[in-house]
Order: sequence, then structure tokens, then C-alpha cells
Amino acid sequence: QVQLVESGGGLVQPGGSLRLSCAASGFTFSTYTMSWYRQVSGKERELVAAIGSTGGSTNYADSVKGRFTISRDNAKNTVTLQMNILKPEDTAVYYCNARRFLGTPYWGKGTLVTVSS
Repeated sequence: QVQLVESGGGLVQPGGSLRLSCAASGFTFSTYTMSWYRQVSGKERELVAAIGSTGGSTNYADSVKGRFTISRDNAKNTVTLQMNILKPEDTAVYYCNARRFLGTPYWGKGTLVTVSS
């Protein structure tokens, strides 16, 4: 059974940091591109950051470049998103995603990040 379980969300003040984690199971983690998406109520889900299967390539949304860092540990089947210098506009539900070419994508249930003073 495929599972993606996010953790680490919460309330943080503007300028603060949070670290999101996603624990994966039920599939061959090391062969999947892992991504973090976020969604605000009433808006489309948007890609925040992605990392290739070996961790050798990453890409980020322009809005988070220089502030967020995605990483993965293929030995532990985890992917993390380090979020620094958080802004109120980063408030959203953050979702972990696993995908590979021609495969079915997998989604976690999400974790809420609220940036507010």
C-alpha cells in the first residue's frame, strides 16, 4: 500500500523557518521524482519544488528560490522541504508528490503551513 505522510507543518511568524518531511512507503522510492506542491483554498495546486530520483537535480518555483531547499534520503525513503524566510503568502496546505515517467502519481494528504504574526 502506497503511503506518503507529510509532517512538520504549523504556525510560524513571518521571517521564520519550518521543515517539512514526507515519509514514503509502498513503492520503490529511489526511482521516483519527489515534489512538494502547495494549495490555497480556491486556487490551483502549484509546484513548489522537485528533486530527481538520485537527488542530483532540483527545481523551484520562482517565488521560493533562495528561501526553500528540497532534499531527499533514499536510504530512509524521505523527502524534506526546508523553508526559510517565510512570508504570509507561503500560507497553504503543502502536499508531497511522487511521480515517474508513465507511472501513476502518488499524493500525500497534506500538511498546513500558516505564516502569520
